[in-house]
Amino acid sequence: MCAAPSRAGSGGSGRERYVRVFEACDEDKKGYLSREDFKVAVVMLFGYKPSKVEVDSVMASVQQKNSGVLLEEFLKLMNTKKAAQLHHSEIRQIFTAFDMQYKGFLTLEDFRRAFNSVAPKLPERIIVEAFREVDQDSDGHVSFKEFESAMNYGQNEVSQLHFA
Repeated sequence: MCAAPSRAGSGGSGRERYVRVFEACDEDKKGYLSREDFKVAVVMLFGYKPSKVEVDSVMASVQQKNSGVLLEEFLKLMNTKKAAQLHHSEIRQIFTAFDMQYKGFLTLEDFRRAFNSVAPKLPERIIVEAFREVDQDSDGHVSFKEFESAMNYGQNEVSQLHFA
């Protein structure tokens, strides 16, 4: 089990922090992180234990000739993970801005208010069509999950595969 360096949780650029965590978790200085090392590194950096599916996906993606995740691969994975985390946070902030009454879901009226503030000349039928498109189960409410799905529509989801 790798020991956290006292500075691992402190500031510094993302890259410096990722390198410090990689080095701390590569206790035997083998030049790569084993499956267990990788799990501990994710806990140290992101505060949660990755699922078996996530770890399996990452370990399957590393080159077959390596016994684990090399530093450069680790840095790419952590940067992708951080970007996905930031994107999710931004979507949550937009949803919260739409949900002015903190109901936990959006109504057609919430959509009207939001669209009227950013695009006042947008025809009503476009707002209604957008709402119906996002309200996947047609219950008259847009959940965060439906909203997030719409916000991510058409984006390259391959990069988020490891961190679903």
